[in-house]
Amino acid sequence: MALYHFHVEQIKRSEGRTAVASAAYRAGEKLHNLWDGETHDYTKKGGVILSEIMLPEYAPERLFDRYTLWNEVEQIEKHYKAQLSYSFDMALQNEFSLEENIALAREFVQKYFVSDGMICDLAIHQPDRGDGGIPNPHFHVLVPIRPLNADGTWGAKQHRVYHLDKDGNRIKKEDGSWAFDAVPTTNWGKPETLDLWRKAWADMVNARLEEKGLVCRIDHRSYVDQGLDLIPTVHEGPHVRKMEKKGIRTEKGELNRWIKATNRMIRNIQATLAALKEWLAEAKEILKEPQEVYLAQLLSDAHALRNQTAMTYARGKAKAKKNNLKRFMNECDYLKQRGVLTFSDFEKHLSSVSENVESRKSSMHQKQTRLQELQQLMENAKAYAALKSIFDEMKKEKYFFTKSKEKYKAEHEGELRRFYMVKRKLKESGFEKDPFPLDAWQKEFSELSAQREAEYQEYKLLQKDLTMLYQIKGDVDQVMRETHPEMLHPNKAKETETAL
Repeated sequence: MALYHFHVEQIKRSEGRTAVASAAYRAGEKLHNLWDGETHDYTKKGGVILSEIMLPEYAPERLFDRYTLWNEVEQIEKHYKAQLSYSFDMALQNEFSLEENIALAREFVQKYFVSDGMICDLAIHQPDRGDGGIPNPHFHVLVPIRPLNADGTWGAKQHRVYHLDKDGNRIKKEDGSWAFDAVPTTNWGKPETLDLWRKAWADMVNARLEEKGLVCRIDHRSYVDQGLDLIPTVHEGPHVRKMEKKGIRTEKGELNRWIKATNRMIRNIQATLAALKEWLAEAKEILKEPQEVYLAQLLSDAHALRNQTAMTYARGKAKAKKNNLKRFMNECDYLKQRGVLTFSDFEKHLSSVSENVESRKSSMHQKQTRLQELQQLMENAKAYAALKSIFDEMKKEKYFFTKSKEKYKAEHEGELRRFYMVKRKLKESGFEKDPFPLDAWQKEFSELSAQREAEYQEYKLLQKDLTMLYQIKGDVDQVMRETHPEMLHPNKAKETETAL
């Protein structure tokens, strides 16, 4: 099944990350960072199929060297919180061969990145799946945020646009400095540019799938933008997938199982609703003239038709008639309990069920969104607590300005990177300092889970409601076509009567 994944982030010093370390990891190489004196060795990392530098035509040849390129990026950025590079992570397709995936990645990077002046460090990964797991081919692109000038020198990330008064003079702020806006010199960081890239990648992959005669497609849009209104699954990660594969049920795994089951039900309900509404529209078009159609009579006629069919078989007549009667009684009881007597009543009831479906779905969506937020908060808080001791140890005086500090950071690079990441995410969510309210989060999570499950069961009842309505629709439609042709073709019936 084709997969869409297109993720971009920034490599920032403020998060304890460096461009050199990122490049070494993606390329599976050993690189020394002149900025902080640290060496990053990922030569034992597996799964790196290809790595190469792709440059605009005017870029100097020295930048084909990975060590030179990323150390220049580190050196040109002086601020201790500098934003260094964009990092793209994009899924390749299992439907394509390795050669086809490599060619596709190169074509996309050249057409949409390099041609726009971006320096691209491309790395294609195909992690070993000898354990029987699903292959996960993907590629990384590391791009300096600072652009390169046409003369091969590094350009500015942004320029100042000063605020001017009506006479065209610069305006000063209260502190005496000039008021200005910092405007990026490229469009690489704009949301609309990212949207363009995401769509372009989907279009390129889909064109290749079509060329190969495959029916599967990928879509860069969210469920909401696609008009599906489905619940997105949560990212599990390799650790969770490995545990699930061993039969160990995880919170994220359980959450995704619930989401997938709910989405299947949502799709089924949406399809049933669409079919019923389309049928009603056709029936209203057929029954243009003012005449009230009573459903009980039509269901009775359908019951008689089924009995007539059952009588043509030598065996099972009694059982067929018994089941037929049960079906007829269930349909009549359903309509009677809901006060549905006519076609008009059926339309009003369907509208009511549809509104109830949307209300329940919206409520489940809201609860699910909050559950995912809580789950991520708890996961980040637990990771913060587990990794903080490693961070605190690095801050001890014995590690200041010594080679032992460099060695310690190299030994714990992965843990420290994750610590900075979860710390940033917790801060973005409004939680800067430990202790975090884990008990409150867990209590809210449990309460919302129970409420969500109750609503899920109610939603299943609505699905049964629609299944019964669809069954009634089938019986009514059949009898209208077989025994009441005047309902389907009222004008034609009148012409027949006139002729007689």
